[in-house]
This record gives sequence, C-alpha cells and structure tokens, in this order.
Amino acid sequence: IVKMLNAPAEEIFEAWPLAGKHALVTAGPTFEPIDPVRGITNRSSGRQGYAIAEALARLGARVTLVSGPVSLPTPPGVTRIDVETAREMLAAAQAALPADVGVFVAAVADWRVEEVFGSKLKKDEGGPPALTFVENPDILATLAATGPDRPKLVVGFAAETDDVEAHARAKLARKGCDWIIANDVTEPGV
Repeated sequence: IVKMLNAPAEEIFEAWPLAGKHALVTAGPTFEPIDPVRGITNRSSGRQGYAIAEALARLGARVTLVSGPVSLPTPPGVTRIDVETAREMLAAAQAALPADVGVFVAAVADWRVEEVFGSKLKKDEGGPPALTFVENPDILATLAATGPDRPKLVVGFAAETDDVEAHARAKLARKGCDWIIANDVTEPGV
C-alpha cells in the first residue's frame, strides 16, 4: 500500500480489477402511479443493488446506478440517477449505455394502469374503480438485446416464490441475459 501511495495516479487506478470499465446497475422498486396518491409497486429496499454498485465502484469501475424510489444514500464513487416508473428506468439505463457490465437488480413493476387519474380517486357507493392495466417495458430483455451498445456481461435477477430454479432458468433463456441470480423471496431475511 505504501508503494501504491507514492505511485502516479494512473498506476494506482490500473491496479484495480475494474479500472476503465463502466458498470450500469438498476436497483430498488419502480412505482407506477394510479392517481396523485396511489400507485403500484414491488417490494424492494434497494439494498442489494446498492451493495453491488458500491462493490463495483470499490473494484475501480465507473458505476452508474439507476434507482427507483428508496431511502438509501448513494454509495461512494457512484453516479446515481433517480427514477420512479419502469419507463423512466428504461430510458435512464439506455441513456447510460454503453457499459461493460449491466447488473439489473431492480424490482420493476410488470404492469401500470393505462390511464393515470389526474385527481385522487374517491370511495363511493359504486365500488372500486375499474382499472385497465398495460404491460411495462421489459428492461432486462430490452437491454440484453441492445445491439452494439449491449453490455458485454448482462446479469439479471429473479425474485421467485416457488420452483425457484426452474423459473430462474426459464427467465435466463427468455430474457437473453448472460447470468441470472435467483432469490427465493419466501426465505426469511431475503
């Protein structure tokens, strides 16, 4: 370490395993509004994605973290882009390309309402409103198929409640990513 402290900066940075590499990480949930106060989301603290972003930065990578709404501080050495919806997350991730590695940890809401109401929906005697849902863009599949800007390594995550390995293998094939990390979310502490 003492020798490195006396070395020129370029030698120190070259010693880091990911020096000169760009890592793109998505983390946290997305939030799809129904009206100004309600929305659809996935449960996610963002901690796993933030820990991965921090680890990549510590290894010398230039890290862009595209984050859904969480209350976590930005890891040191990481550039953070805050988004809310799946469409915003996809646009921010595409704008951050090219990247050498893409680690797509975010818990993206699969659906959104077709029409967001401009004012708060009120309870009335007619019962709950009828909501029409549409599919959100598939961020992992889109970025895994991004042609020349596709990260050289695309890592996806599968949060599963049953048949974890089978669902993760199917997702790996369907999404076109290189690796998939399966999380059994029924396990305590996961």
